[in-house]
Amino acid sequence: MAGCAAAARDIRPSTTWSVRLDEHAREAQPRPTFPQLSIRPMHTDVEKYNSAQAPADRAICALLAKEIDRSLPDALNKIWHAHPVWFLDDNPIVGYSKLKSCVRLLFWSGQSFETDGLAKEGSFKAAEARYTSADEVDVKLLRRWLAEARDVQWDYKNIVKRKGRLERLK
Repeated sequence: MAGCAAAARDIRPSTTWSVRLDEHAREAQPRPTFPQLSIRPMHTDVEKYNSAQAPADRAICALLAKEIDRSLPDALNKIWHAHPVWFLDDNPIVGYSKLKSCVRLLFWSGQSFETDGLAKEGSFKAAEARYTSADEVDVKLLRRWLAEARDVQWDYKNIVKRKGRLERLK
């Protein structure tokens, strides 16, 4: 328990100054701030999606979700069109879905990646990889794709407004 008390003492609020308007006085008063945690919890609907899969597919989904969260910690994840998808600035970046015979990992801008290993999907810029077991996932390759996903983006957010025309963001 002594270790816990020592750890608790190390997390002390720092003092920042802000101006707080008060009925009686206009003066700068200190306001405590606490350290920010960089871990964003997985959306509960994504957890439900993963847990609804068969055990082999659940293992694939869990591995993909863990690696996506690790590589894109500032991305928002949610269920979109019935599948888990991660967004940066409201633009879909990566997601996965359960198909009849596999789990498909989809990168919306994957056709523009320099790293090989993804198959063309559809008529826009998306590319995919398919997995039937968690052992098939090459984590190092997945991390390279995720790094490229942050840097290579097409504007899917405004595709309807642009009448089906994509523009490169990054």
